Amino acid sequence: MDAAVLAPEFPPGLEWLNTTEPLRMSQLLGRVTALAFVNAGSAWCTQTLVDLGHLRNRHPDRLNVVAVNVPRFDHERESRRVGKRFARNKFEFPIGHDPDWALWQHYGIEAWPTVVLIDAAGQVRDRFVGDGQLREIDTAVSRLQDEATPRSLNVERVEMRRGGEPALPLRFPIGLALSGNYLYVADSGHHRVLECDLSGRVLRQFGSGGAGFIDGPMELAAFNRPQGLCIERDTLYIADTGNHAVRRIQLRGGDIETVVGAGRPGTPNEGPVVDPRMVALDQPRAVSLAAGNLYIATAGDNRVWRFDLGAPAMSLVAGSGALAVVDGLREKASFAEPSSLASVQQVVYVCDAAGSAIRSANGRSGQVTTVIGQDAWKHGNADGARGDARLQQPQAIALDPGAPVLWIADSGNDCLRSLRLGGGELTTVELPQRLHAPCGMVVGGGAVWIADTDAHAVLRYDIGNGSLKHVPIGE
Repeated sequence: MDAAVLAPEFPPGLEWLNTTEPLRMSQLLGRVTALAFVNAGSAWCTQTLVDLGHLRNRHPDRLNVVAVNVPRFDHERESRRVGKRFARNKFEFPIGHDPDWALWQHYGIEAWPTVVLIDAAGQVRDRFVGDGQLREIDTAVSRLQDEATPRSLNVERVEMRRGGEPALPLRFPIGLALSGNYLYVADSGHHRVLECDLSGRVLRQFGSGGAGFIDGPMELAAFNRPQGLCIERDTLYIADTGNHAVRRIQLRGGDIETVVGAGRPGTPNEGPVVDPRMVALDQPRAVSLAAGNLYIATAGDNRVWRFDLGAPAMSLVAGSGALAVVDGLREKASFAEPSSLASVQQVVYVCDAAGSAIRSANGRSGQVTTVIGQDAWKHGNADGARGDARLQQPQAIALDPGAPVLWIADSGNDCLRSLRLGGGELTTVELPQRLHAPCGMVVGGGAVWIADTDAHAVLRYDIGNGSLKHVPIGE
C-alpha cells in the first residue's frame, strides 16, 4: 500500500451487536488489528471470519479482530436479523453493523470480504480483498507484530456482551428430512441431528452436541453446523457445513461416517476418489439423491457437484466458481451461493441464496436454466409470472412428491412461496403468522415442514386446510 494513514474513527451511526459499549479506535492500540468488512449472509465472509478467529486464537495477546457488517439485502439493514445470523457461529470478537455503509465509504471498500490491517500505532497498513487469503494475512500480521514497539497495554478493555439466544431445545435448526413416521432435524447450533416422531418427541440424538469432526457411534461422533439433509431408505446424508464434508448416518445402528470431505475448504478435482477424507469441499450446504448419485451444493465455491456412491468419483454438474446468475453449460454457468437442492430424475433444482433465484440443472448434461431471478443484485417480493416474480435471499426449496409444486422458503421476506412447475406462477402462501428467516423445508403427508430458523423452531403447514402449527421438538 501507499504511505500509512491513521485509521478513521468508528462513526457514531455504527451499531455494535455484541459489545457493552461502542468500540473506539483507541481501545485497539498496542496490537495489530484485522478489521474485516463482511456481509452476514455471505459464505465467503463467514469463512473469512472463521479463519480470522483461528488466527486470533494463535496470537491472543498481539492481534485484535473486529468485524463490520455491511448489508447487501434490504432485510439485512435490521440489526436484530444481522445479530441472529452472526449468532449461528458464536464469534468472540466485536461485530459492528454499518447499515448506511458509512465506514465502508471511509475506507474506500469495494467488495466483500475485505480485511484491512491496522498496525499497533493505529495506522492502516494493508488490505486483502476476497476469500481464501488466510496465509497471506497471517504473514502480514506477523510482520506488523514484529515491527510494533513494545508498550504497556493500558488502554480500556473491550467488554463483550453476554447472553444472546435463549436456551431452547433447538438452536438455529436448518435441514429437515422425512421418512415414514420419522422427522429428522439438523439442529445446527447444537451441532447434532435429531430423530423425532411426527409429534416432535425426540427418539435419538446423533452427535455429541459439541462441534467436532469425529466418525463413530452416534453418542461419540461429532458434527460442525450441519445443514442440509436427505434420506434414502436407511441412510441419512448430511451436509456438514462447518466441517466442509458430507456425512451419513446408518440409521439401523446409528453409526456416523464421512462420505466425502477433508475438514477444510477447497475445490475438489474431478475423477475417481481413492480416499474420500482427502477431498476438499467448500461449505457444502445441501445434498440431494437421484439415480445413485449424491448431488452436493457448495456455497463456498458456487458450484454443484455429483458424487457417485457406487464407484466413488467426483464430477462437476455446473458452476464457474464466480458468484453470479448466469445460464449455460457446466463451467459456462454460474451460481450465487447455492444453499438448497431438490432433485427428480435428471433435473436438479437449485436455490441460489445470494442470487435470489431458483435455477434448474440437468444432472447429466450440466445445462443450467434460471427459473426465477434476474441477477445477483436484483431481489424483491413479487408474485406472478416467472419473468416478473422476485425473491429475497431464499434459503430452501422442497419438491412436493404428490404434485408438480416447488415450495420455497423465502428467507429474506420471511414467507413461504410456491411455484407450480411447468410454467406456473409464483405465489405467496397466506400464513397465520410471519416466519423468521426459514432455512429448511421438507414436504410429505400433505404438509410442508418448515425450519423456522431464527425462531429456533419447526412448524408444520397443512396444505389442505392452511393451518400452521408449532412442532414441540424436545419440549
